[in-house]
Amino acid sequence: MTTPAQSTAPGADFTLALGPVTYYWTRASLTEFYAEVADSAAQTVYLGETVCSRRREMKAEDWFDLARDLKAAGKDVVLSAQVLVESESDLRLLRRLAENGEFQVEANDAAAVRLLAGRGPFVLGPHINIYSRDALCEYAGLGPSRWVAPLELSIDSVAAINPATDPVLAGSEGGAAIETEIFAFGRMPLAFSARCFTARHYHLQKDDCAFRCIEHPDGLLLSSRDGEPFLAMNGIQTQSAGTHCLIGEREALSRAGIRRLRLSPQSQNFAAIVRCFDGVFNRGGSATEAAAMLDQFCLPGGLVNGYAAGLSGKDWSPVAATGIGRVTS
Repeated sequence: MTTPAQSTAPGADFTLALGPVTYYWTRASLTEFYAEVADSAAQTVYLGETVCSRRREMKAEDWFDLARDLKAAGKDVVLSAQVLVESESDLRLLRRLAENGEFQVEANDAAAVRLLAGRGPFVLGPHINIYSRDALCEYAGLGPSRWVAPLELSIDSVAAINPATDPVLAGSEGGAAIETEIFAFGRMPLAFSARCFTARHYHLQKDDCAFRCIEHPDGLLLSSRDGEPFLAMNGIQTQSAGTHCLIGEREALSRAGIRRLRLSPQSQNFAAIVRCFDGVFNRGGSATEAAAMLDQFCLPGGLVNGYAAGLSGKDWSPVAATGIGRVTS
């Protein structure tokens, strides 16, 4: 891996964080993807299997080796824990992550939070239910360095929970300010289940699924009876059909004191998507032009941004009246 390209624009104060790959990709696809990531403007990279423990293209040691490569390339690497812990083997992996001593870990369920508490800084992932300042304060005593706001919260609600002028402090006696990260691009993770929807689609049992989700590197799109994109199935995970996109919200995020954006990977055009966000948020680029490009790059289902304004998540408010996307409510 080569040295990453660094942003040189004055005032480049937004951090781009790449979320974990939520889909089941081949080992070769993952290797190629992260080679591109090493040369990207993204400063933080989350790694690991967060959806299904049966996905075994990458073993634990492979993720650690990849993390070390990306760290050597100048990235801040975080290991993401699985969202739904179902077995003793899942717990063993979780314990190994918690005890790794090299990298921060993103907790995505209560078991991970319990294991990580008191071991040093960690990340409260978007699947931890934190919908109020009181809730964040309760978790703050366990020592997190940052939290990723739940997807349904508006920008104003996120700002009210952890305002830049009065941030929640980590540690039982008050330490460093907890940083806020917001989901800024990607199909939204809506729900997880013990049942595998992709296997059921193919009339297979979960324990004999033939790993069919590897055939759908961006999930399996579901449409309504009217032919409109509705949801996406990704193994045990249900995602939005629309791609959540905050490319036009630079000023709103600045006012809210939010400086860290999470971009969720997709299999095509992702390097160009990262460049779009870096261009708008750190290099003075046009949000209108970037939105038009992202509309071409996004997955079937179109762009959505309703949650950011406290509306329905499937809504889209066009950037500067470009007219791209659809308001579907």
